[in-house]
Amino acid sequence: MHNQDQSLIFERSTPGRIGYSLPEMDVPELDVSTLLPEGYLREVEPELPEVSELDIMRHYTALSKRNHGLDSGFYPLGSCTMKYNPKINENVARFNGFAHVHPLQDESSVQGALALLYDLQQHLIEITGMDEVTLQSAAGAHGEWTGLMLIRSYHEANGDNKRTKVIVPDSAHGTNPASATIAGFETITVKSTNQGLVDLDDLRRVVGDDTAALMLTNPNTLGLFEEQILEMADIVHNAGGKLYYDGANLNAVLSKARPGDMGFDVVHLNLHKTFTGPHGGGGPGSGPVGVKADLIPFLPKPIITKRGDEYILDYDRPQSIGRVKPFYGNFGINVRAYTYIRSMGPDGLKAVTEYAVLNANYMMRRLAEYYDLPFDKHCKHEFVLSGKRQKKLGVRTLDIAKRLLDFGYHPPTIYFPLNVEECIMIEPTETESKETLDSFIDTMIQIAKEAEENPEIVQEAPHTTVVGRMDETLAARKPVLKYQKA
Repeated sequence: MHNQDQSLIFERSTPGRIGYSLPEMDVPELDVSTLLPEGYLREVEPELPEVSELDIMRHYTALSKRNHGLDSGFYPLGSCTMKYNPKINENVARFNGFAHVHPLQDESSVQGALALLYDLQQHLIEITGMDEVTLQSAAGAHGEWTGLMLIRSYHEANGDNKRTKVIVPDSAHGTNPASATIAGFETITVKSTNQGLVDLDDLRRVVGDDTAALMLTNPNTLGLFEEQILEMADIVHNAGGKLYYDGANLNAVLSKARPGDMGFDVVHLNLHKTFTGPHGGGGPGSGPVGVKADLIPFLPKPIITKRGDEYILDYDRPQSIGRVKPFYGNFGINVRAYTYIRSMGPDGLKAVTEYAVLNANYMMRRLAEYYDLPFDKHCKHEFVLSGKRQKKLGVRTLDIAKRLLDFGYHPPTIYFPLNVEECIMIEPTETESKETLDSFIDTMIQIAKEAEENPEIVQEAPHTTVVGRMDETLAARKPVLKYQKA
């Protein structure tokens, strides 16, 4: 007997069943053929499934139960900061004055929305130690590109056109070199020491009069704090370059340390990470960009500013790089982030960092007995383990990730950063309880023991999921693009 919970919506289809009803049309019906060019008109009706309302509700409810999400389970995805999204954020974002606002309204009719955005900018300026912020960028990588375009425009405005290279550490997020390339730069890699930090001697070697910027985050992607950041800033600044801060790891230093005080000139923030906007389906995100004073003229326009008691959209920015997103950013995510900042307050934001660091170090130390620990020092918000010990037994890090699915956990990031063999990157965040951490730790310990005593159960995982062991390479190269009838 076929399990309906595992069937496609097309397989549930029965001719004549209807899952909707519309009110009687009270306007004249239009002939669509008079509105569209002939080549755009269908010759046959689309093959849509015919199901009842009950069937379609059960279908999508069953699908939702297969998803991993923060509301359903632990999501320790390293470097992604998958923390709980408080429901008060959702409630505020649904206020009529926010949910029904339209970006084409006159400024005078949206003063409340502009006031919120302006106040959010001021909070982010204080949090980052920057001088001005734009809320336009729609995600982290978009913020990276925007920040690099600001740096590029700054150098060009000074007639310094030879600065064509951006330096990135060998442990950098993959988006860093990609964003630099899209912004028209050549990327140069700076090596890490065996302690996981930027090698200052190598930085001195690669920096020069062609350096536009150094891109990095602090703490870095290994979860380690760059203790010599001020010296690094001096090296880059003395060469005429700028420092760019990837804000993905801000959760580790929130209200404890500010990028602007470390010497950074540009910073992007991930409001869908640190400030609890949902990640849902790859977006919508929000990646505001903050800058020091000498880069303000180049910010995307319009800038939300205040003139007397009135909030305005300032388009009078002759050196601006132009608009980087339609309208003024992802407004709903910005509302959520603002709600989070205001509800937490300064003490709450400090506690975020304290518990994020505590949780990560607690988990790291408990697992160090069972997995290799590449960097035996205190971490910040996240840490990396290595599955080299398990690999010698025939169990790969990928197998460990698959096995975690059997216990209902979303696997952590694996095989990244690339400079750690069989890397397992874990970020527990501050929103998880000790009980949740202990449960995950116990599961990781069990898997380590299985690798020693019964490796096949790990190598053949997952065993309890709807879809079994997949061939990721085949799925990427030959995706199923549409439903085929049997």
